[in-house]
Amino acid sequence: MMRCAVAATDRYIGVVHALVNAGWDPIKLFITPVDDRLHKNKGIVEWAQKRKMAVQLSPLDSTALRHLQEDGCEALVVASYSWRIPEWRSHLKYAVNFHPSPLPEGRGPDPTVRALLENRQSWTVTCHKIEHAFDSGDILDAESFALESSDCRDTLDLKIQMAATRLATRVATGFTALWDSARPQGPGSYWKNWTPVERTLSFSDTVEAVLRRVRAFGAIECVAVLNKITIFVKSAVGWRESHQHAPGTVVYENDLRFVVAVQDGYVAIMEWSLLAPGARSGNAER
Repeated sequence: MMRCAVAATDRYIGVVHALVNAGWDPIKLFITPVDDRLHKNKGIVEWAQKRKMAVQLSPLDSTALRHLQEDGCEALVVASYSWRIPEWRSHLKYAVNFHPSPLPEGRGPDPTVRALLENRQSWTVTCHKIEHAFDSGDILDAESFALESSDCRDTLDLKIQMAATRLATRVATGFTALWDSARPQGPGSYWKNWTPVERTLSFSDTVEAVLRRVRAFGAIECVAVLNKITIFVKSAVGWRESHQHAPGTVVYENDLRFVVAVQDGYVAIMEWSLLAPGARSGNAER
């Protein structure tokens, strides 16, 4: 039995279940503030409380690590945690992170948007040792899966969650051997967070490119300017069709839906708002 602490959100509760199913003993949960829209904590906090585990909503620091050591904790398992993990080796024997990219490619806070924008054919969740530089530690194991051209942020997120659970099962059951044989990453790439430009729809693009961007951002929502008014787009459909309209022209309106001309056809804005999603949910929009 491996006594461990976990840092996670609801999206990765499957990782924690895999640890428990393999005989690990979680003794403390670390969480960060969430927006209750893209990230939630309710489920994993309720799970921890049922097990009478301590829950900490503040950065995991050296004091917390020392307390874990005093409680006989051997390992820290991180899956979706926005604060940097401090130097842990003087207190714990092991620390690993589950990262949603094929490391060493795609280090960074949210590589999934770019994966969809680039129309990748496959994707990967990687388990690696925690080092001071984000997502740079030796790789224990990885789980890959196929992507479809129709995938969106929601489907990719679900595929990542399922892959992370499968990966955690292998890691938990063969941990020591995987730790001892972990391979260095070598040179890689750090993907910064998406920019406002990347989030903005360009109606001079093709139907395929516009809809891919909408799918990639999903609940984050894309920004679009129609008739000099900025809106936030959650969903859209489109089709290819020859026309003589200038890209960006609103050619039809009905029931709060807009059909907009693009390079090679039309895109219909189906769900949208004048308010940014963060403003609608009461959270500041970054």
